[in-house]
Amino acid sequence: MTNVFSMPSGTRIPIRHMDFKFDSKDLDSVFYKNTTFASAYFHALSIFLTFGEDLVIDTARHHRQFVKDPDLKARVTALIGQEAIHSKLHHEFNDTLAENDYPVKFYRFLAEQVFKYGFKQLPNGMQLSLMAGIEHFTAVLAEYMMKHEEIFFLSHDEKQRALWMWHMLEECEHKDIAYDVYQQLSGDYLMRITGFGMAFVTILMLVPLGGALIPFLRKPSSVFTLGFWKDARVSLNLLFTGKDSVFGGSMKHILEYLRRDFHPSDHDTSDLLAYYKEKLLNPVNGVLSPFMTREFYPNAKAA
Repeated sequence: MTNVFSMPSGTRIPIRHMDFKFDSKDLDSVFYKNTTFASAYFHALSIFLTFGEDLVIDTARHHRQFVKDPDLKARVTALIGQEAIHSKLHHEFNDTLAENDYPVKFYRFLAEQVFKYGFKQLPNGMQLSLMAGIEHFTAVLAEYMMKHEEIFFLSHDEKQRALWMWHMLEECEHKDIAYDVYQQLSGDYLMRITGFGMAFVTILMLVPLGGALIPFLRKPSSVFTLGFWKDARVSLNLLFTGKDSVFGGSMKHILEYLRRDFHPSDHDTSDLLAYYKEKLLNPVNGVLSPFMTREFYPNAKAA
């Protein structure tokens, strides 16, 4: 395992292999601030992410051949590697959700239809735009969660904590790659905004709907309890309506994508990344140190 303090400088991005060994009996279903509905949003997001990441991987692989800049091409290779491991580990995590009566099989079926007959049927240029749009939303989410790291430590579920913290770190690391590829190979503003719109509907409408249904599907009788509806109200505030909510508090950041001169690097997260890498990757007491099995930089010549 590479020591974080000896990592090469520059724009190169590492690929990290993790082994969380998820156990269904350890799952905390109220991981996010002890709320059922807000936690269910992230569990629904986890299911969606495996399909979204596969779309990013396929789209990045197709367009990598057209990238002329060798540095960007190498970064695309790193993006593909990181997203492939994200998909694998979230699949494993989702299997533990299924063992805890989450509607994973049904949601996988729905997501497969959306991607197979919807997104995957789009022209290559539009898929590239959608990829950039999805990566913008994950970058916004990553920055929010990294600035509110205390949320991760409110639960005893250390493996779920490590999964999300690792994922947020890497989304922040590669936040500009998909956008830069889109700008180099297309740059069409209208198409970029169209891809953003599709990502907006998916992540801020379809995934929340899927998350909101999870508590009903897992325990239908709970709908008749006061606590159920109180949790729904609190969760709505935590995710969307509160001043410092995940998406409500990040809406200005989200909508910056609509600027013609927008770039992901407009939000300088270098200090945040440096802090987070030490927090997670320190070989002595890093959050990820018990789970990381390998870290390497892809060969630029093979990109």
